[in-house]
Amino acid sequence: MDAAPPLLEMRSITKEFPGVKALEDVNLLVHQGEIHAICGENGAGKSTLMKVLSGVYPYGSYHGSIVYQGAETRFSDIRSSERAGIVIIHQELALVPGMSITENIFLGNEPRRFGRIDWQAANRRARELMSMVGLRDDPDTLVKDIGVGKQQLVEIAKAFAKDVRLLILDEPTAALNETDSRHLLDLLRGFRERGITSIMISHKLNEIEAIADSITILRDGHTIETIDVRRSGADEDRIVRGMVGRELSSRFPEHRPEIGEVFFEVRDWTVRHPISTERLVCKGSSFTVRHGEIVGFAGLMGAGRTELAMSLFGRSYGVYLGGQVYKDGRPIELRSVAEAIGHGLAYVSEDRKAIGLNLLDDIKTSVVAAKLSKITRNGVLDKAAQYHQAETYRRSLRIKTPSVDEGVVKLSGGNQQKVVLAKWMFTDPDLLILDEPTRGIDVGAKYEIYGIIQQLAGQGKGVVVISSELPELIGLCDRIYTVAEGQVTGVTARRDADPETLMKKMTSTKRTPSR
Repeated sequence: MDAAPPLLEMRSITKEFPGVKALEDVNLLVHQGEIHAICGENGAGKSTLMKVLSGVYPYGSYHGSIVYQGAETRFSDIRSSERAGIVIIHQELALVPGMSITENIFLGNEPRRFGRIDWQAANRRARELMSMVGLRDDPDTLVKDIGVGKQQLVEIAKAFAKDVRLLILDEPTAALNETDSRHLLDLLRGFRERGITSIMISHKLNEIEAIADSITILRDGHTIETIDVRRSGADEDRIVRGMVGRELSSRFPEHRPEIGEVFFEVRDWTVRHPISTERLVCKGSSFTVRHGEIVGFAGLMGAGRTELAMSLFGRSYGVYLGGQVYKDGRPIELRSVAEAIGHGLAYVSEDRKAIGLNLLDDIKTSVVAAKLSKITRNGVLDKAAQYHQAETYRRSLRIKTPSVDEGVVKLSGGNQQKVVLAKWMFTDPDLLILDEPTRGIDVGAKYEIYGIIQQLAGQGKGVVVISSELPELIGLCDRIYTVAEGQVTGVTARRDADPETLMKKMTSTKRTPSR
């Protein structure tokens, strides 16, 4: 593979935005037919570099040169890069939920006959493309009716409809379960055997180790190094060191828990699906949280962890059928989000962009949004107090931004997550529920967020962490509840927790004591 000439060279790429230099003198060399991984902390410049390559940031908006298939290219937009066979699949999938799989695959690229769209030919070709990626659904199925894993496959089929030679995937497995992730990685291996080149941005170092031929590490907008995995292997510690610029002797900060008495308890919580009236998403769920305790929730995709959390937080999901919540030994009602906040609950959604943040807001507006009453005087917002609070959280949580006047949309994923945490910390909660708090962020930002979680627990607060990553739960939590098919199936102390034990409880609906 090394003997082949480079398919792509990006030379001395520099890209600036107002107030920040996102890329400076970055170089990237990608060989024909390889899987090339790009690693780096959030804000390192990975996505920006790929947007330069794919024409999202057109020629003239950056400095440096791109040599593709032996010739310098100057893409004016994304269509011009697609005509050259370069297709990018962004982390936020560009699909239209209300359209069919076929319509999405050929959107803007429809086969035509006599000036009209030839839907018969489109469906026939869609079946061929879907077969290539292992998607066996009816091509007339609406995209909103298939899971995220299958939607990712629709995006790849869409890329093949454009005669892809270089496929760029930005965090392709961030929202996928383990089975769908394995299938996607197997697909990339198959593409490699057919000579198709892939560039993959990912924070999942175990996946990169398993699949990448080469790894380029970016840090703070600079190229740190490129590792030839076939020659020297992929050393995870080396990758982390390159990403964060220091040794991470442990993925979790040192923490000595000081756990007090039970202050929050849920008994027999039962909730019905909002649409499928015969389906229960929570079936008599019970659990407890102590002061100063970090409590984990583990479960397979669709087990009901998020549904449990959202239904508790002001009944913001599903139809409440029964159950009781106790705080400090007294029953409380959580019939609305406002009531939940009033009782000291906070919930950080797994989808920070769609639910956790308003991407049109700036940082200072976002930080105080969940409890404006704290900084209003006679019904008027105290802008000086708003700025002070936002600036305090910016410093304490180390949010990387030149100013709290910046829009949250300009922040990296890890920094957006810190803004969401700041928003709910501002409400001064007694119980903070974090749903997939480190999804799609790098090891350095994860380490900082783990530290924030431990700091909150150290203040005597209770923290609930929902995560699909068992090592994260085992390394962070004091106790771990398991959930399967809407039921809490057991609880495991940290000292007894291992992936095998948790997986058995995650795949069984036989209950064990959960208090």
